[in-house]
Amino acid sequence: MLAFTMLAARPSAQTASPSITFRLRIEDLSGEPIHALALRCQARIEPRGRRYTHEEQARLYELFGDASQWGRTLQPLTWSQVAVLVPAFANRIDIDVPVPCTYDLEVASAKYLHGLRDGDVPLAFVFSGTAFRTAADGPGFAIDPVPWDREAPFRLPAAVWHATMDQFFPGGGWMRVRRDTLDRLQAFRGQHALVSWDDAIDRLLQPAAEPLT
Repeated sequence: MLAFTMLAARPSAQTASPSITFRLRIEDLSGEPIHALALRCQARIEPRGRRYTHEEQARLYELFGDASQWGRTLQPLTWSQVAVLVPAFANRIDIDVPVPCTYDLEVASAKYLHGLRDGDVPLAFVFSGTAFRTAADGPGFAIDPVPWDREAPFRLPAAVWHATMDQFFPGGGWMRVRRDTLDRLQAFRGQHALVSWDDAIDRLLQPAAEPLT
């Protein structure tokens, strides 16, 4: 019988794209050595597991709607699914599980993570896979499935996600737009002699920020 505990998380170092490395402890309660473990891991965000400030509620409006609707709309979000090959061990082993991240705000998990500035992100890791052991009745291996009810909760500091993004987008973010929208924005920037994309978007947002009279 396998038990899983998520111990810690940190921004992954020297990676080609943003990633968070989670430290996972696996314990085998059967006492029989495991020769290999093909593990599948789903990382899921559990939004109901924390409180939200008014500012956070405003940033999450696009995802969950008005806070008065959250009793119905605050549903779990799938973040990522990864596969890990665990080497041979007996009793217990600690391994690293890299979970890729994206700053594409078209993705629901990225919208949620971007919307939090402080506190923790409530996560649940759900496991499945196959364990390979020595066969009890002769040579070869016995194959044991990892039960689908194996889970490990974890509270990820929001600062870890932001530190991960800052490695690739320091002080900024990433937004995907249609090519024709980008062409129009570029033309607007040139017509108004604006130095940066931030200046162009800020100029366009100014009328929306002005109070109605």
